[in-house]
Amino acid sequence: MKKRKVILNLCTSLDFYIEGKNGEIDWCFTDQDYGMTEFLNRIDTIFIGRKSYEQLIKEMPNAFADKKKIVFSKTLNSVDKNLTIIKNNFEESVNRITKSEGKDIWLFGGADLTTNMINANLVDKLMISVHPLILGNGKPLFIDIHNRQNLELIDTKTFSSGLVQLLYKMENK
Repeated sequence: MKKRKVILNLCTSLDFYIEGKNGEIDWCFTDQDYGMTEFLNRIDTIFIGRKSYEQLIKEMPNAFADKKKIVFSKTLNSVDKNLTIIKNNFEESVNRITKSEGKDIWLFGGADLTTNMINANLVDKLMISVHPLILGNGKPLFIDIHNRQNLELIDTKTFSSGLVQLLYKMENK
């Protein structure tokens, strides 16, 4: 059985912020599909941090209803009935999940979970959609990464809106 891939898929501004200074994401383009239908067809599980989970259920409570959602949180005690919480031993849990039967896994975010996953060498690919705008400040895409991460560019796609999608493979994978 092949190992399921963990794919970080998110949008960023040209200055590599994933949120504006007040946590806003209203600048993310939604005027086209941007390959999301194809991407969603190749995954069946979503890894999500607590803050991103809380934002998702507030803004889009029925989003990705056909996907298994796994929330990583040390403080959250309950989530919707169709979700799983991982509180401890996240590396062991992720390794167990990636070795189980299923499709690839979307690392949805947020910043803390992404940092921990990259530092633990648990991310296989990065799909970054760079939006043609500069936010000037906000939450950066990467913080506190412990070691250099070499990437191999696999694909690029450009869209009429000016969005550029970059697909990288982590070289250590």
